Amino acid sequence: MNNENPTQTMPKIDLIVNRIIDAPPDLVWKAWTEPEYVKRWWGPKDYTSPSCKIDLRVGGKYIFCMRAPQYQGGQDSYTAGVYKKIVPGEFLEFTQSLADKDGNKIDPDQVGMPPDFPKEIRTTVVFKKIKGCNLTELIITEKDWTPGQMYVFSFAGMHQSIDKLAESLKNLR
Repeated sequence: MNNENPTQTMPKIDLIVNRIIDAPPDLVWKAWTEPEYVKRWWGPKDYTSPSCKIDLRVGGKYIFCMRAPQYQGGQDSYTAGVYKKIVPGEFLEFTQSLADKDGNKIDPDQVGMPPDFPKEIRTTVVFKKIKGCNLTELIITEKDWTPGQMYVFSFAGMHQSIDKLAESLKNLR
């Protein structure tokens, strides 16, 4: 009998979100790299982000808290990772993992996530100024997802988060 997890043998795909944000790149950059900005938009619709810690340097760590709405239980969950590459105002590369409140990695199986949820997600964010205007093309790539339900949920959640990001930036100009 084969005990191999079928999600480990499936081909991996990248989750890519490409959006135009009505704000200049320097402001969009701040929204991704300064805790007081991240707390305004992190998480899908109806979720909040009550805390955020960022050590923005290569090798530096971050911990983002996401609080579920009361109708979904109101629990806090954490995403943490390490910055791998930083080009100020233009590019971020980092890891993402489920974590405890102190930023220690948690295996997705331990918190009841399905087998297609990655233990670690390599992520890049590109901030491109659109010539001739004050818009930013934002390209988010999460590497090596297994096709399945969690990929779909993450894709939808990322779009909802970026909707919140765009809305939060309207109030800052």
